[in-house]
Amino acid sequence: MPEFFESKVIMKHYVIAHDLGTTGNKATMFDAKGTLVGSTFFAYPTDYAHTGWAEQSPDDWWRAICTSTRELISQTGVNGHEIACVSFSGQMQGCVPLDQHARPLRSAIIWADQRAVDQEHWLSERIDRADVYRITGHRLSVSYTLCKILWLRDHQPDIYANTHKFVHAKDAVVARLTGKFVTDPSDASGMNLYDLEKGEWSQAILAAAGIDPSKLPEIAPSSSVIGEVLPSAAEEIGLPAGTPVVIGAGDGSSAAAGAGCVEEGIAYNYIGSSSWIGAATRQPIFDPSLKTFTFGHLVPNMFSPCGTMQAAGTSYQWVRDQLALPEVQAAEAQHISPYELMNAQAASSPLGANKLIYLPYLLGERSPRWNTRARGAFVGLTNRHTRADMIRAVLEGITMNLRIILEAFTSQGAQIDAMRVIGGGARGRFWNQVMANIYGLPIHRLTYLEEATSMGAALAGGVGVRLYPSYAMIHQMNPVAEVIEPDPAQVAAYRRIFPIFEAAYQALVPVYDQLAELP
Repeated sequence: MPEFFESKVIMKHYVIAHDLGTTGNKATMFDAKGTLVGSTFFAYPTDYAHTGWAEQSPDDWWRAICTSTRELISQTGVNGHEIACVSFSGQMQGCVPLDQHARPLRSAIIWADQRAVDQEHWLSERIDRADVYRITGHRLSVSYTLCKILWLRDHQPDIYANTHKFVHAKDAVVARLTGKFVTDPSDASGMNLYDLEKGEWSQAILAAAGIDPSKLPEIAPSSSVIGEVLPSAAEEIGLPAGTPVVIGAGDGSSAAAGAGCVEEGIAYNYIGSSSWIGAATRQPIFDPSLKTFTFGHLVPNMFSPCGTMQAAGTSYQWVRDQLALPEVQAAEAQHISPYELMNAQAASSPLGANKLIYLPYLLGERSPRWNTRARGAFVGLTNRHTRADMIRAVLEGITMNLRIILEAFTSQGAQIDAMRVIGGGARGRFWNQVMANIYGLPIHRLTYLEEATSMGAALAGGVGVRLYPSYAMIHQMNPVAEVIEPDPAQVAAYRRIFPIFEAAYQALVPVYDQLAELP
């Protein structure tokens, strides 16, 4: 008689999500209830070999993925066979040339790289910039992948010729894990090559650029299981061969999903060194003044309009370093964040900071101004103003600048009923109240403020392998911890101040130009 052996059935209850950011990889593990059970971080460097250049090694990304995965398994004690899938988020708008074996042919040119100025100018003579915006939802820019590809074609033709596929950070790692060359709509939409409404590579832009379309990856929904961990990669990463791999999304769309922005009516505001407002819409938003841009969403058949300002948290950090030495010293003695004491100072100044306006353009500006010459300014400063007034004016100026982005969405028909906040800057309740009053919307502070990006990647993975029932699962994973309602009287007061903020910027535009022309 044949022998029968009792086998133990191992249930797959966990998702591992990797977020390949600019400074390193954040790896997280979530269980079947959406609970965060482990996290780790692995840093890697950026090479700035020349002015305007920024490159990273895909081998560093791979090392980060493998080390982080092993650390998560060790930290949590979870058996690798219990992992339902691995999913990804990553920095967007880069250029990684891979050969047919998914090996990089050179360092990755990342999003921050600005070298392809000549290629942008050349392409602008072959296709109208307005057409590029209308097709892709983005301005034609050196920041996106297309111009980086053109730079390689012009300056390193052998690498261009030998490239099997040009991909992004997360896609490069997925290709090495699975042997599949795939991207998703969110990362595709950061290439200046993707037709947002058709959901495919733009034939018009490909023709104008002279790019070989066979060098671009396939496009699959973010929750797609596009392959399995290959036996050749299993030992390195520390997971069983055959573990499902979900493609995931770019970090912007992952953050949107992690913030609960998965259906219409909800927007989110990330407050870090830079800041952005994003939303979920059924149609792309094409702003007549090109103030905002639109990515593909992690959720199928949805879009993620977005506007990003350069110096949000950076402005507040500048205040901390230059104006708030007493708060910094007191915070050290009390073992708290200096921002807590700065927020208390700001709260002691009246709404409008005693008629002081701050323009938050320390690093020029992207959306909504698109003016690299713009500079920061205090307008209305008198000898009666205090540090408290200046601190409050900075918080109000940052938030009024973000309001311009919000109005670009609502003026084009976007339905926004509430604003969720994430990022380190979202911790200050006083600033949350300023946001509620300037936006005229309830502010929803989430339970997890700095885990949203990897949480979005985990959501895509869990939905992809049916561990999570739907994208609405994010509301269980990252629930609203507190709602800050706008004060009607203060909303009305800020509506009177807002046109003055706008007029101050417009009045200084010629001054910015004159300053830029100085030797």
